[in-house]
Amino acid sequence: MPDPLYNLIAFLVSLAVVLLATPIVKKVGLKSGHFDKPGGRKIHKHPMVRLGGISIFLGTLAGLLIVWWTGGFGVLPPDKEYEVWGVTIGALAFFLIGLADDLFSLSPITRLILQAIVAGLAWKVGVQIDFLTIPTVGLVSLPDWVSLPITIVWLVGMANAINWIDGLDGLAAGVSGIAAVVMFIVCLFMKQPAAALIAAALAGGALGFLRYNFNPAQIFMGDGGAYFMGFSLAGIGIIGLVKGVTTVALTVAVVLPYLILAVPILDMSAVILDRLRRGKSPFVADKRHLHHRLLQAGLSQRLTVLFIYSLTLWAGTLALAVSGMPSGLGYAIGATVLLSFIGWQVWKTARQSQA
Repeated sequence: MPDPLYNLIAFLVSLAVVLLATPIVKKVGLKSGHFDKPGGRKIHKHPMVRLGGISIFLGTLAGLLIVWWTGGFGVLPPDKEYEVWGVTIGALAFFLIGLADDLFSLSPITRLILQAIVAGLAWKVGVQIDFLTIPTVGLVSLPDWVSLPITIVWLVGMANAINWIDGLDGLAAGVSGIAAVVMFIVCLFMKQPAAALIAAALAGGALGFLRYNFNPAQIFMGDGGAYFMGFSLAGIGIIGLVKGVTTVALTVAVVLPYLILAVPILDMSAVILDRLRRGKSPFVADKRHLHHRLLQAGLSQRLTVLFIYSLTLWAGTLALAVSGMPSGLGYAIGATVLLSFIGWQVWKTARQSQA
């Protein structure tokens, strides 16, 4: 069993590496010409480097490697060790796919095929969704031929969901950081320390990146960072929550990842359905995401991002309450009050802009 101190080490190492590496990545990106020009759907007004995912990846990896080298993962059963490496190496592969897209602009089909292959390999080593909760039916055990495609859809879908909300300064990094912190807490409660270590390192990387990415942003994470964080969160959700049934009923554990990541999931689902309804390709970008709609209602970038942060935190605290964690209900009530206050600010600002 890993020492709880290693969680703090993973978090702090990841945080420190990101804080140190991000300015270097920005400098190299500007010199090499790998930056995003303003215009079109872009909100930013100046050229922005889109390689910040490199620093997030390096920070998270450094935190995990230091813990691993010092024996922080403890002695894990072979199946658990395979799951941890499945998430870690799978996240590396997703990062490389995103980085290749940032550098060479891969086609959507190429990205999806590569992502599906990596997700399938992760399923092979144990990162598997083995159960689903179906209304009126209850908990259903899935055969491999059903588990495989559902797992691929979950892993690939979450990676792209995080990428799709990366449309405002600090939005994807903050949402991912909040989700990682909530997953860390729930994984500890559910006695899944290895998954908690990954969540701690990821939280350090995401929150450290906000130092340079919050409005006004100095750098963007790009597809590499978004894919890396999205896959990592989806993987942690499987190995740390869905399979963490030692303290939580399985019917509850199955829904926890979807609840924690409800904001990016619902945003992506709503956009896809809206595009299909209008006869558009789901892969053609537009300005119909939640953050775009809030901006169109007259909100500032900062208020829009803070409102979506509060939604993410609220959904996460609902997961804490549902898991049966002590004080989970109290956290949910506190988050509800915060969301109500920020929601009131949003309503007031939207009313003023329409007047």
